[in-house]
Amino acid sequence: MNNNRNVYTFEDYKCTPDPVFAVERECLEPCPAPVVVDNGSFQCRAGWASAGPARCEPPRLVFRAAAARVRGAARSDAHVGNDIASVEPLRWSLKSAFDRDAVVNFDIQELIFDYIFTHLGINTQGRVDHPLVVTEPACNPLHCRQMMSELLFEGYGVPRVAYGVDSLFSFCCNSAGADLPPTGLVLSSGHHCSHVLPVINGRLDSVNCKRVNLGGGQAASYLQRLLQLKYPANQPSLTLSRMEELLHRHSYIAPDYQQELDNWRSPVFYEREVHRVQLPFSGRAAGVCVSAEERNERKAQQLRRLQEINSRRREEKLQEDQKRLDTLLSVQELLEDGALELFHRSLVELNMDSAEELQSYIQKLSMSVEQHRLLKPESSQTAEAEPPADEGNEMETDLNEESEEPSKTSSANQPVFNMAEYHQLFVGTERLRVPEILFQPALIGEEQMGLMETLQFVLEQYSPEQQEALVKNVFLTGGNLQYPGLKERVERDLLAIRPFQSHFKVSVASRPALDAWFGARDWALRNPAEDQGWISRQDYEENGGEYLREHCASNTFIPMKLNKPTSVAKHTLVGKLATDTSLPDTISNDNDNDISLS
Repeated sequence: MNNNRNVYTFEDYKCTPDPVFAVERECLEPCPAPVVVDNGSFQCRAGWASAGPARCEPPRLVFRAAAARVRGAARSDAHVGNDIASVEPLRWSLKSAFDRDAVVNFDIQELIFDYIFTHLGINTQGRVDHPLVVTEPACNPLHCRQMMSELLFEGYGVPRVAYGVDSLFSFCCNSAGADLPPTGLVLSSGHHCSHVLPVINGRLDSVNCKRVNLGGGQAASYLQRLLQLKYPANQPSLTLSRMEELLHRHSYIAPDYQQELDNWRSPVFYEREVHRVQLPFSGRAAGVCVSAEERNERKAQQLRRLQEINSRRREEKLQEDQKRLDTLLSVQELLEDGALELFHRSLVELNMDSAEELQSYIQKLSMSVEQHRLLKPESSQTAEAEPPADEGNEMETDLNEESEEPSKTSSANQPVFNMAEYHQLFVGTERLRVPEILFQPALIGEEQMGLMETLQFVLEQYSPEQQEALVKNVFLTGGNLQYPGLKERVERDLLAIRPFQSHFKVSVASRPALDAWFGARDWALRNPAEDQGWISRQDYEENGGEYLREHCASNTFIPMKLNKPTSVAKHTLVGKLATDTSLPDTISNDNDNDISLS
């Protein structure tokens, strides 16, 4: 794979529209099966949680979590997910529901849910009768969950909803079969953010969760900037979609970053490890020689264009001479009519001194015009074969010299310009520099801790015994943690962080990008609708949209606290209200010290 003779090409993957599936009987009987939605900021994955033969199948829908909707356009004109065949032409109108890892644009989120329910075949009018399992980020703001619950319960009429953290679902999926609730450190990285999540006895410790505002999106933008500076002539071809492809197919994590950079200084190492990626280009294939017939045809075309240029120049020259001759003849008529004062004034404007000079110019221009008129009716070949300008003669001379010496252009000693190599990207140190921003955010000017520094900071919040339990199960998951060499780098950095003779274990998710959906599906199958973790319509109406029922993969529910005013403050408020003439005079104070206005 690393042979320097290999030239990679861009796949330029184009999405195909998803079919509209029919709801299977096992998803309806004996009760409606839950719909599982891994609501990621880069990709959304959706499918059924059914116990039938479809249990081992991947999610039915995997699509980019974005919509292309022009401002002012109708909802029916929006393109969502795989309906967008190519992202680049519509990137200017591409809109996401996310700000970093939190859903804030619920108009786009509603379009995504419409896309999911439609393509899964749920065609019940006005409501969705299936329970819903939706992933959310760690420490999701209460307002975001409130708006999501309001959209699902009020907009779609779902009977129940369960929320869980995507990386914790992945952690539970890979910890299935454990005798005790797992304890460990979850390192996850997505499109916008990365997280370090401590899990104690199967529950997320929300107080010590940390987020790093770096992910695959920043890495792709950094790679684009590096290659645009390196290949300024090919900037239009260096699209963000191609940078994402380069990032996923050609990047890797160096176990020792500085040592790896030193290795790249070796010419032998460079030639062995550099990846040449071919950009698409239009033109003749590299290394193809031009035949004699094609060369003669090119020269004939150049000669015809030269003759057309000369003919056009002669016509323009004739028109200019005729116009100037008419002007001089009109001045001469002033002399013949006796308008001497006007005649001398016209001579000064023409920069002439006497009538004799005027007559001399008139005679020369008349001869020139007459000569051009005599040459014009002749054969076009005879007229065009004699260019009047030196420039035309020089161009024809060059063409004749090329025709006399064809062997010079096809000489074997002359190197042939390879157009394909001109459009190749030599991706060298960029392969390791770009993903390194996860560990060194300062490479792109970010003033924050890297992933391993954040992990060390989180460990320091616990006792030595708890630290020992956490590092024995360090779990890596997320679509942005699929680089080769990542596990070795984390192990090397942990060895430097941990005390002497301490033990740790690092594992990677079996399917880093899909395990969140599989974990959510398995949780839905293990927990029927009556179990803990589901939020019913009654819970939503009684406790508010931010309400959350906790489970093994959920966030910690911290209710919103509204401080009641103290008795002293209440009396002060009553006094101020009593003196305000703009308010009603009927202010009552009941036994609970609550203030009511009528």
